[in-house]
Amino acid sequence: MNRRFTWPDARLIRAAQDGDLTSLTTVVMESQPHVRKFARSLCASPQDAEDAAQEALIILYRKIGTLRATGALASWMFRIVRNECLRQLRTLASPVRAAPQAPESSAEDAVLHRLEAERIAAAVGALPRDQRQVLIMRDVQGLPGKAVAQALGLSTAAMKSRLHRARAALRDALEQPPAEGELRP
Repeated sequence: MNRRFTWPDARLIRAAQDGDLTSLTTVVMESQPHVRKFARSLCASPQDAEDAAQEALIILYRKIGTLRATGALASWMFRIVRNECLRQLRTLASPVRAAPQAPESSAEDAVLHRLEAERIAAAVGALPRDQRQVLIMRDVQGLPGKAVAQALGLSTAAMKSRLHRARAALRDALEQPPAEGELRP
């Protein structure tokens, strides 16, 4: 049976914002399928998606009072999930960046380094899900190609092809001039 989920209505969201615990629980429960769907489409792995969805639902529970417009719940939750997936990606990438390197010479260099890391994380996050998964598993997590192929249910040749496409797409995205207002180190 295909059950169609809907977002909570404005009346229920307002009641939750006003502190009604039953309404708040209902808002969280009705938002859960959508949040999980967002997370599965944005995160690198099912485990990361589940973690991001849980974090997003906790934020919803704790901070629903900060939601300005009841009609903006879906876009607010999408931003929270996206930010959680990017945070996880940065966390995964940090051991790779922690390789021995010269200390940053100034606060400006530190900011530029952080901006570049955020730009890379955003570019990886913008890849199609299948490419993002293989790229993160192989290049960020450092898993062997055979293990990545097996985890994704692919042949080794298909995994290599997908990884090649992901790397090329990432390279193309990073070679593009930054968007207006975005700094480039």
